[in-house]
Amino acid sequence: MLYVQQSLGPDEDLIHVGQFHWMYTVHAFMSIFWGIVTALLLMVGGVFIYKHMGHLPQNIPLMEAVPYIHPGLRIFAFIMFVMGLLGFAQMMVVKATTEIAVTNRRLIYKRGLVARHVGEMSIDRIEGVNVLQGILGRLLNYGRVAVRGMGVGEVVLPPIEDPIAFRLSIEKAKSS
Repeated sequence: MLYVQQSLGPDEDLIHVGQFHWMYTVHAFMSIFWGIVTALLLMVGGVFIYKHMGHLPQNIPLMEAVPYIHPGLRIFAFIMFVMGLLGFAQMMVVKATTEIAVTNRRLIYKRGLVARHVGEMSIDRIEGVNVLQGILGRLLNYGRVAVRGMGVGEVVLPPIEDPIAFRLSIEKAKSS
């Protein structure tokens, strides 16, 4: 919360801080999982096809057969694994560099590591707040919050934990 704390004005109080839900981290780890699964399926499929075509003996173990399959297939499997790692890294950087907060005067949404993108909306300019939750979001208490402002349009925040409390904190800030 470094940016939010630095940008607080005089007589401005922090009311609520939005946090990413743990399901966001699970989703990031699933990128690695699916990268590994895809790479393994490519390698096992390649060995199976090579054995079926007669290019490899039938009794050779899987790990010993991998060096004999086409280098292009091995490179493609490695690329799929790396893409899973990059997906994980990208999601974790977003999580680490995003700050969402409600003060008694404004809504602050900051994201970015090197290039900083800051969206601030005055509390008195907010027309409406929508909570977007699917079935899993309702069960695990996470979702997105869409904030509509006068002349600003709509700002959709990333998945946060307890979006109802976040919406209530915006309503509390508007009433004070």
